[in-house]
Amino acid sequence: MKRNRLGASELMVGEIGLGCMSLGTDRQHAISMIHGALERGVNFLDTADLYDEGLNEEIVGSAIQGRNRGEIIIATKVGNRRIPGKEGWVWDASKAYILSAVKESLRRLRTDYIDLYQLHGGTLEDPIDETIEAFEQLKREGVIRYYGISSIRPNVIREYTNRSSIISVMSQYSLLDRRPEEEVLPWLAEHSISMIARGPVAKGILSNRGRRLQENYLDYTGESISSLFPKLLDSANVNGRNLSQLAIRYVLSNPAVAVTIPGASSLEQLLENIAVAEAPPLRDEEIILLQKLTRSNRYEQHR
Repeated sequence: MKRNRLGASELMVGEIGLGCMSLGTDRQHAISMIHGALERGVNFLDTADLYDEGLNEEIVGSAIQGRNRGEIIIATKVGNRRIPGKEGWVWDASKAYILSAVKESLRRLRTDYIDLYQLHGGTLEDPIDETIEAFEQLKREGVIRYYGISSIRPNVIREYTNRSSIISVMSQYSLLDRRPEEEVLPWLAEHSISMIARGPVAKGILSNRGRRLQENYLDYTGESISSLFPKLLDSANVNGRNLSQLAIRYVLSNPAVAVTIPGASSLEQLLENIAVAEAPPLRDEEIILLQKLTRSNRYEQHR
């Protein structure tokens, strides 16, 4: 599998990673999925303390035991704090909380360090300097190697780019969500920061099975997606790819994208995603055609 440098860091990530959120709560099943991914060249595992109230981190921690830790890049996230005895969570980007939460993530992941620690959201109203101080302190202490943010907000992404040493931004990006192309991807490329692209198959819509075709997705109605679907299928089939491969390859065609993290809840989905590594990159004319078929969405908020 091709590996790309994540930002200006020393982390070399396989272009297809594993988004662990969709693995579920069956430990045996989830661990076998992670092992299957690692054995097929995946080296980037993305989780978060929020997923299944920490259970997802625990599963990842169990799955990596007995393996060469130096060959696995673990990314997790912080910022969503659960209050004992209450449902839901509150947003907390304070330095005190980040320094506390990382200890629990390390415990659940059963590791001494986190390769990439990400702020799981963020707004301009956050104590941004304080948040950055927390990540920088953890870097100095060797608790984390690098940090980034998970955000779709251009204004927040610009602030962290200008004021911190983030190496990556995780954002939703697909043929049905091309918003990052407007200003985020060019901005990241200019600042040598990589995008970690989540949602490349748009909740399964961009797969040969075409799940949830009748549902709305961003500014697409179910009707417009149903009309677009056969055109995308034809484009994929003409070039010997399936639709998932076409969709993921489109996301990876942008030079600012270092890794994409399609989720998988079954071995079939996992193998289909990883097979993209063997599919040839899109040609320029294919990219142009796909951009003509789909919409150049725009961010209407948080500009």
